[in-house]
Amino acid sequence: MRTTRPGPGGGRRVTRRIVIAIDGPAASGKSSTALWVAERLGYRHVDSGSLYRAATAAQLRRASPAAGWTETDVLDAARAVSLAPSTATAFVPLIDGRPADDEIRGPEVTRHVSQVARMPVVREWVNSQVRRAAESYDVVVDGRDMGTVVFPSADLKVFLVADPWERARRRLIQLLQRRPTDEEIAEETDRIVQRDARDATQTVQAPDAVLIDTTYLTQEEQVQRIVALARAVTQRETATSLLDDNVRRE
Repeated sequence: MRTTRPGPGGGRRVTRRIVIAIDGPAASGKSSTALWVAERLGYRHVDSGSLYRAATAAQLRRASPAAGWTETDVLDAARAVSLAPSTATAFVPLIDGRPADDEIRGPEVTRHVSQVARMPVVREWVNSQVRRAAESYDVVVDGRDMGTVVFPSADLKVFLVADPWERARRRLIQLLQRRPTDEEIAEETDRIVQRDARDATQTVQAPDAVLIDTTYLTQEEQVQRIVALARAVTQRETATSLLDDNVRRE
């Protein structure tokens, strides 16, 4: 869906795409929820976290000690990474032109991705890739600074939060494909809390974002809320555009 706005001085109209930005801490359900929202709305999903993971995987392929990684090293490795619309509802990162979803979700990448995500030059690279995707498609983007840095003028901003224990439980169910034990959840909760501390400066809620606590919500309920918000926003923008048209004609 394109929205139109009058250009400077009421001249030539500017056409742009719809952007829905979903932010939140690690394991808050951003990516899976964003994908469902994109499917319901007929938009494309862009997972910024997958780009950080792909850059990390590309660097790991070089088999150099992580303690010595520099921004230049990782950015050079990231030249092998591209973002492609693989389905009607999603963009996926490719490494050397090939899908690498299993690789980028592996434990080695998970262990080192925070290190890569803290590199300013790499963050700029990821942000540019995400913005480029939004130039041609209506998108639902998720990450940690989508609504504050990447798309400060997004049509809708949502910030998802959840209790660390619940986030750990959900993540383990996804990884293990079974019900985790309390001990496993406790260990994962500790890892999530530590990661939250490392990512604190990158996980900031935009002042105009809608806060949704998903601790006691099913994923379907999360998706329904965001889809309803998105439809309300786009309907309001369409109505405003029509009103502007009528005013100009008068």
